[in-house]
Amino acid sequence: MVPKITSMASTRPLCSIPYLFLSFSLLFVVSLLFFFSNSIISNPNPRISHITLQNGIKVFVAELPRSLNYGLLENYWSSTSPDARIPTDPDHPTRKSHLPKTDTYPPYPENPLIKQYSAEYWIMGDLETPPEKRIGSFAKRVFSESDADVVFVPFFATLSAEMELGNGKGSFRKKSGNEDYKRQRQVLDFVKNTEAWKRSNGRDHVFVLTDPVAMWHVREEIALSILLVVDFGGWFRQDSKSSNGTSLPERIEHTQVSVIKDVIVPYTHLLPRLDLSQNQRRHSLLYFKGAKHRHRGGLIREKLWDLLVDEQGVVMEEGFPNATGREQSIRGMRNSEFCLHPAGDTPTSCRLFDAIQSLCIPVIVSDTIELPFEGMIDYSEFSVFVSVSDALTPKWLANHLRRFSEREKETFRSRMAKVQTVFVYDNGQANGIGPIEPDGAVNHIWKKVQQKVPMVKEAVMRERRKPAGASVPLRCQCI
Repeated sequence: MVPKITSMASTRPLCSIPYLFLSFSLLFVVSLLFFFSNSIISNPNPRISHITLQNGIKVFVAELPRSLNYGLLENYWSSTSPDARIPTDPDHPTRKSHLPKTDTYPPYPENPLIKQYSAEYWIMGDLETPPEKRIGSFAKRVFSESDADVVFVPFFATLSAEMELGNGKGSFRKKSGNEDYKRQRQVLDFVKNTEAWKRSNGRDHVFVLTDPVAMWHVREEIALSILLVVDFGGWFRQDSKSSNGTSLPERIEHTQVSVIKDVIVPYTHLLPRLDLSQNQRRHSLLYFKGAKHRHRGGLIREKLWDLLVDEQGVVMEEGFPNATGREQSIRGMRNSEFCLHPAGDTPTSCRLFDAIQSLCIPVIVSDTIELPFEGMIDYSEFSVFVSVSDALTPKWLANHLRRFSEREKETFRSRMAKVQTVFVYDNGQANGIGPIEPDGAVNHIWKKVQQKVPMVKEAVMRERRKPAGASVPLRCQCI
């Protein structure tokens, strides 16, 4: 009898090696997907992890003269003139004793008017730190423009502007006799002559403009670049004339700044951090310390002041950020359940970040405000947002805050404690050089900048294929 012939397919065992390999591979992939999806769901506000640190963003530092960054600090500390805007300058008259001549990296000023804008110093310090100490840094410094995702422009624009403002000569709005303007012009003349700038028209260049008046005279020339700013509050108006009578935009038009291309960064907090374990019973309902009258945008603040100053449990103190004012602010914020954050010259201030470090629940009075690292952090988890119309209704705000239970306030503070580090620039080194906090402000800034890179590359490619002579108006799309 002839044996029956069967096909190989019907006789192949299910546990063959290729079949097992394929099965285990599929199982491994599915397990990974399940693991990462669960991680994202369980942590709706993920911050920087060790995995993302390995990727990072490649940063080339433009080779500006030292006189535009650390050399500028040397000039500041060697000056014998105190800041004309404050009654007591903490950096004067002991500036020279604070700065050894051999120090390559001078410290940043303690003057609170300048220190609150010190992001430029800590970002630069991280990039200047030796590679072996930058293990926790999200920005990976490269030394060729062609290898970089972005070009960092190491100009201490805030320090430059504040030195001009502090000399008391009233020359800031003028170009003639304005040392800050000369430095702005020097920076732009340098970078605009580089191949990197010409290749992207400056779109992939990063400028730190934390002071609302930094780079005042040349802002239109850097409008396409990635700007690191504390908010957009002072940028939407275009009127006025310069002191020499020529037309001068007071602010970049709103079409030139956008959350699409720019990054909102935190002010530097001026008050020390309070750990949750050190928190004690708070005796006042709401606290505010600052100037009642502001030069721009302070109308809401003045009205709030008048409404709240006699309210039970509310403490409204007018004062200046000098040594005495600092101690008063520490006591006031640590003794109050809530801290008021109304607009002043700009929508935000270092007061918000002082409140977070003091575990004082921020009460943000604004209909439109930009905040740092949104998308990574949900401020509604530890802050109270109030519309201007509600806040200006007599008795409404105090009554609203009294309705929060002790449990709700404790939840706010416990959530706030988890994000305190995110708003810290200082790495504990007097000269700014050294390892940074992996989950701190500098890394979060670079992670936000990295999100802009694909859009920057897209814009550069669109520009390259534009027909010769074609004119496309600048515009920022709104979301």
